[in-house]
Amino acid sequence: MIEKIVPVIMAGGKGTRLWPLSRSAAPKQFMQLIGDYTLFQGTLLRVSDRDLYEPAVVVTNEQFRFLVIEQARDAGVDLGAVVLEPVARNTAAAVAAAATVISDVFGEDRVMHVLASDHDITVDQCYRACNSIALREAADGKLVTFGITPFEPATGYGYIEVGAALASGAYAIRRFVEKPALENALKMLSAGGFYWNSGMFMFAISTLLEEIAEHAPAVLKATNLAVSRAVADLDFIRLDSGAFQKCPDISIDYAIMEKTSRAVVVPSAFKWSDLGSWDAVWKAGVRDEHENVASANTTVTNTKNSLIMTRGTHLAVHGLEGIAVVASEDAVYVGRLQDSQDVGKVVRLLAAAPSTCSLTEAHPTTYRPWGGSTTILDGDHFQVRRVVVRPGEKLSLQRHDHRSGHWIVIKGTAEVTIGKTVRILRENESAYIPTGEEHRLANPGNVVLEIIEVQTGSYLGEDDITPTSWNETERFA
Repeated sequence: MIEKIVPVIMAGGKGTRLWPLSRSAAPKQFMQLIGDYTLFQGTLLRVSDRDLYEPAVVVTNEQFRFLVIEQARDAGVDLGAVVLEPVARNTAAAVAAAATVISDVFGEDRVMHVLASDHDITVDQCYRACNSIALREAADGKLVTFGITPFEPATGYGYIEVGAALASGAYAIRRFVEKPALENALKMLSAGGFYWNSGMFMFAISTLLEEIAEHAPAVLKATNLAVSRAVADLDFIRLDSGAFQKCPDISIDYAIMEKTSRAVVVPSAFKWSDLGSWDAVWKAGVRDEHENVASANTTVTNTKNSLIMTRGTHLAVHGLEGIAVVASEDAVYVGRLQDSQDVGKVVRLLAAAPSTCSLTEAHPTTYRPWGGSTTILDGDHFQVRRVVVRPGEKLSLQRHDHRSGHWIVIKGTAEVTIGKTVRILRENESAYIPTGEEHRLANPGNVVLEIIEVQTGSYLGEDDITPTSWNETERFA
């Protein structure tokens, strides 16, 4: 009997390819692009069958830790652990660290299923059959990768050429091919026997650790030390920074899969997309009779074969073809769908200019375990935010040395602490927080609390917060 699989979800990312909706502080896996869930939530739900899977281990970084917890809670999925990388060291280090963490809990006999958090996958009979083949091969000591059946000569993916067929339905791997030029992609598609490298894996922990020890011992040494010195912090496992920084920056493909003799590939014909460009989002979306994919808050006329998406501002698009028009709260991108692989170049230009670099870093909306906030106006010596607090949650007790604030309740009930005074505010009531005064906002009610916060002062930076009573979940209130 094969024990439950331990899913490992890789949830890092730079947030450049789907700008302006994705940012370095909020990459695409945490965005709701297709359907009712974000890509990360969709990944969690794919491994939520407790008859088959243990709760997922998520590998992410300090910046995304609250998004991980928040979105898992919204999806109603329990997590096994959240492993925080102090620095990015590519997938070999992340997978090795996760394997070591899992082996400490379950032992080395368990099978782990490594998944990217930003893929759109249709779970159907084909998907389940491919996973069953992978599980049999992993339990038999193989390192399994999933090869997606190509339907076009894509140049944005690496390829895998298959070798001999195995009895299970998997294949030996003849070779890995780097992202090809279009001419080579056309040749591989025509020849057959080539599959897109999906970046998804399945293997027994014991097999993985043996192969890492043989082919990438420096990775294993650094991650073992980082895990042994890790610190448990609420729901997070913080890997030791000094040890982890010494780990080679290398992918698991280069470090292990291209060197081992135990690698196999499962050809996978299920619907899959890494949604790595606006063109891919358009292809995966639900198109209207004019082949347009349009979100809410859009008006589209005399336009075809286009993607129109917005996160607030109403978009009116007329007389275009083959265009992506994408608006966030503070920026708009317009470009040809066929050129959407070049969005990263635009982001690099924006990031290099002091006047626009902030547009590549963070959204006006941020999320915290207690709720979140959206910056509405950010001017000279003033800032206006909409703050949302979940029922039963509270912010830290803190003070600001360079600004004062006004809180106006627009929905729900607020418990407001200012100095030694605690009072209840209801809709249309407000409070003033003087500079330097201790204060706290809490939601004692059963519905979401929404307030408008107006801050004024000589300095409004996030580091003008002096917490006087807080824990990790309250730190960035």
